[in-house]
Order: sequence, then structure tokens, then C-alpha cells
Amino acid sequence: MGIKAYNLSKSFDEGKTFALKNVNIEISQGEFIAVIGLSGAGKTTFLRAINGTNSPGTGTLEVLGQNVTTLSGKSLVSLRKQVGFIFQQFNLVKSLSALQNVLVGRTAYSPLWRSVTGCYYASDVTLAKKTLDSVGLRGRYDEKARNLSGGQQQRVAIARALVQEPKIILADEPMASLDPKLAEVVLDILAAVNQQKNITILVNIHVLELARKYAKRIIAFRKGELVFDGKPESLTQAILEEIYDVDKATL
Repeated sequence: MGIKAYNLSKSFDEGKTFALKNVNIEISQGEFIAVIGLSGAGKTTFLRAINGTNSPGTGTLEVLGQNVTTLSGKSLVSLRKQVGFIFQQFNLVKSLSALQNVLVGRTAYSPLWRSVTGCYYASDVTLAKKTLDSVGLRGRYDEKARNLSGGQQQRVAIARALVQEPKIILADEPMASLDPKLAEVVLDILAAVNQQKNITILVNIHVLELARKYAKRIIAFRKGELVFDGKPESLTQAILEEIYDVDKATL
């Protein structure tokens, strides 16, 4: 199980530009990993390859024992049920309530007519409310998403991912729109989920201090290549200069 990539590459412009280049990595179930690197380094492409949103390209990518490069149709839908995704801009339907947004995470578990009409199973509603409670939004079920603060909206997005009952959660810069205090609240929630439910967490983090504080393992991309994979304390100044392609004064 877990995630395994072997010589994973994705290129554009007939192979002239690489979003991912010969990536080799193994991730065990239950790890909390921070993904760092410059914008355009390949971080988001890697996450979207894991849940099959983007074609992985060439090489092999195994997620939860399945080869993503060969999945399609119902098999791909089945995998995505087990992989939650948290977006930078929340991706909520602002006109719907917090509860309705979270229930979207149960769509794959319900007949299409229930999802379209909003007539979810009672058990799904109970689960959604319980999950909102767990991220600190007890009693806010009926509030429209547009009336919630940025931090509260991101908590709704986390709850939406959690009700999928995933084995993996991918978070793409989930703190980018939040102030430093709220960013730590979000990471505290993800860390608790990781520890209590043994859910694998991969989170793109643009603040190095937060990556070091929360992650047990850090991986870094530069121009599509995986250039670091190790413990936070192994991330030296020299390695950071290579990752970010800047001089010491900038870091």
C-alpha cells in the first residue's frame, strides 16, 4: 500500500519541458510529509498525479496498491474515493451551507439522484456534522460558505475531504490564503488527523518554518526533479540553496 513512484516523468513541448522528471519515491501509509520547492517546481503536478487528476505521464505510479497510470472509469473513481484533496482556494460552493459543502465529499458513496437532489442518507448527514464538529465548526452547519472566514472555509474543505474516509489526503498550499496563526490551526488539524486516523498526509507548504515544525519527512522538487527526501533536520543551508536557487541572504 502507500505510494510508490518509479522513474515518473511528465513533460510538455515534446519533451523539452519537464513538470516531473525521473521521480523515484516510496511513501508508507500514515506518514506526514511536507512538499517544498519554488512555484512551478513540480509539487502540484506530483499531487495531482497521485489522485489521477492529471495524467502521470511516463514511468510507474502506484497508489494504494493500484497503478494509477492504467486506471480509468470506475477504477479511477474508486481510487479517488480514498484520496482526499484540499485546495488553496477552498473550492467551496459559496451559496451552499457548510454542511452541504461537506456532504459533497460523500457523493461517491451515494446514488447520483441523491447527490443531485441533495437528499443524502441520514448516516451521511450525521457523519458530516460530526466531522464539522471535529474541525471546530460545531453549530455552524447551516451557515453559507460565503459568510464564513477564510480559516473557517478551509476547515469546511478539510471536513469535506475527511468525510470521504480517505486513506490519503493531499493538500495543495492549504494555508496560502491564511494568516500565520490560522495556518497553524489548519496544520494542527491535519497533524491530528494523521496521528489519530493513520491517514497519509502530503501537504505543499510555502513556509519553510511550518514544514520543519509539522512534518516528519520533507521532500523537495526543483525543475521537476526530486532533489531532497529526508528528515527536517537534514535540510541544510546548502541543500536549501539548491532547492530554491537563491543565495543565503534570501533564505
